[in-house]
Amino acid sequence: MFVPASFRTAYDEALGRWPGPVDRTHRPTPYGDTRVNSCGPATAPPLVLLPGGGATSTVWGACAAAGLARRYRVHGVDLMGDPGFSVPKPGSPVRSVHDLTSWLDAVLGRIGPRGGSEGPVLLGGHSYGAWIAAHYAARYPERIAGLVLLDPTRVFAGLHPGYVLRALPMLVRPTPRQIRSFLAWETGGAALDAAWLRLQEESAAFPTVRPVTGPPPDPAPLRQLPVHVLLAGRARCHNPGRIGQAIAEVLPEARTEVLTGVSHHAFPLAAADAIARRIGVA
Repeated sequence: MFVPASFRTAYDEALGRWPGPVDRTHRPTPYGDTRVNSCGPATAPPLVLLPGGGATSTVWGACAAAGLARRYRVHGVDLMGDPGFSVPKPGSPVRSVHDLTSWLDAVLGRIGPRGGSEGPVLLGGHSYGAWIAAHYAARYPERIAGLVLLDPTRVFAGLHPGYVLRALPMLVRPTPRQIRSFLAWETGGAALDAAWLRLQEESAAFPTVRPVTGPPPDPAPLRQLPVHVLLAGRARCHNPGRIGQAIAEVLPEARTEVLTGVSHHAFPLAAADAIARRIGVA
């Protein structure tokens, strides 16, 4: 798979912000080799984190540095078909929710409580990554120790139409300028991490495939699990108040919090300290 040199440089710069040492591995799956970046004590409980669509696993460095890598073995996963270093297998594309959850199951099969394949893991995701994580947990609840959803999209409600219209040009034909303009609008002009923003812009030239779409996950299996949802108070992709109400209706035992003052796309960076304090806390 061809990876533009400028993207590789930006990726490595963002990964350099992680608390070291960082293990960079590729885990074989039926859909291709998946890049996993890991840090933290080798014997600590595993925490697997999925980024939002168009992002990479490097986005989790701020949360790891804020304290997660002291309590967990943090594993950040590059989504198959998205910008990053996961390499799709020719002839075996990820086209459905079933494919996505099967791919993730193959990745998690090599991540256990002490780096082995046994035992459930704590699984988290942001935005599109949260949608994938929730679908996986609904299919394999027995393999999940807990589920952490960070401003999840399309899990409890759809996207706001105005947000979709604003994002459409960037999604159809992305350019660095379009990406920067959209993020400035979505974050309300907030100061953004320079390395993260550069990598977002470089993703415009990255060869990607059409993301998998589908219905929300079945909430019934999720009621068996500890579920913690953190919502971005300034999200423009959906109304956090309405999302909170929807969660209360379908997952009444879930712990839901709204973090004020942060927007959706930069959530794992802007709210890193708050996320690190809350993940895994009963």
